[in-house]
Amino acid sequence: MSDSDETPVDFVRLGQTGIQTSELQFGTWRFGKQTESGDIEIGEDRAHDLLDAYADAGGRYIDTADVYGGGDSEEWIGDWLSNRDRERYTIASKIYWQIRDGDPNSRGTNRKTLRNRIDALLDRLGTDYIDVLYIHRWDDETPTREMMKTLNGLVEDGKVHYLGASTFRPNAWKVAKANELARNEGWEPFTVLQPRYNLVDREIEGDYLEFAREEGLAVCPWSPLGQGFLTGKYDREDGLTGESKASDSTRWEDNYLTEANFDVHDELDAVADEVDASPAQVALAWLVHRDGVTAPIVGARTVDQLEENLAAAAIDLSDEQVDRLTDAKGGPYAGL
Repeated sequence: MSDSDETPVDFVRLGQTGIQTSELQFGTWRFGKQTESGDIEIGEDRAHDLLDAYADAGGRYIDTADVYGGGDSEEWIGDWLSNRDRERYTIASKIYWQIRDGDPNSRGTNRKTLRNRIDALLDRLGTDYIDVLYIHRWDDETPTREMMKTLNGLVEDGKVHYLGASTFRPNAWKVAKANELARNEGWEPFTVLQPRYNLVDREIEGDYLEFAREEGLAVCPWSPLGQGFLTGKYDREDGLTGESKASDSTRWEDNYLTEANFDVHDELDAVADEVDASPAQVALAWLVHRDGVTAPIVGARTVDQLEENLAAAAIDLSDEQVDRLTDAKGGPYAGL
């Protein structure tokens, strides 16, 4: 299939890397994911359909990890890329999580793990390099010097172009420490951050986002729809009204089905009505408008869902609407 030059999804600069990224990146964590019943959430054919739809909309940034689908996600992306112009796409992957039972050396960001797994993921993707390599989580067991020197070696070898840090909780000081070491040694620093961030998960506001802005780091949030909470599937009275809850539903309910979060959703619904869009689209548009955010990572189970999410890039929110959504969480988040 040929690559279209049309770009309904626009490009934005990826921090200070010098390259451009799609304003909405495509996340592939559901590719090959096995459900509790043993079914595959997204198989290869649908994965290729989703990648086609993303590319047809002008999307060029594909985010994966070596553990997604046990490696199937990278395999399927590689098969899909084989029929396209690799240079048109920015491919990001991640390394950290344990991949072999009983083998503690098959996880982390130590020299052995990084060097072994970069070659394996490049082979699955069918490419000589990836554009962004993230550490999937921070490895407190590996000295920062060992990690940064090894990552720099991957850049010098031409296997990686840029380095990123994907974190669940704000770890700005750890990234700052690693980058200071890298610059002092003349090594490649982290230039891209991938935290969780959305209208109800706001823990990165404050020091983390301020650090990213000061350092010119790209911020590409995952979970932009709060694990589905911001799609409009839930209400105060009945809770779930659509698809199944997360597997550990009790923890999920404690985190998301709260009065404070439903207050945010009320404002989200109001703004969605004003701009004639879905709650999910407005939640994504808020991130696109958010100062310090480079490009949210969107995912989808179906082509229709993906197309709905990508349409969020065209929604123009007023400053007043952005402020209302921002302040709806209340507490320390109001006015940020």
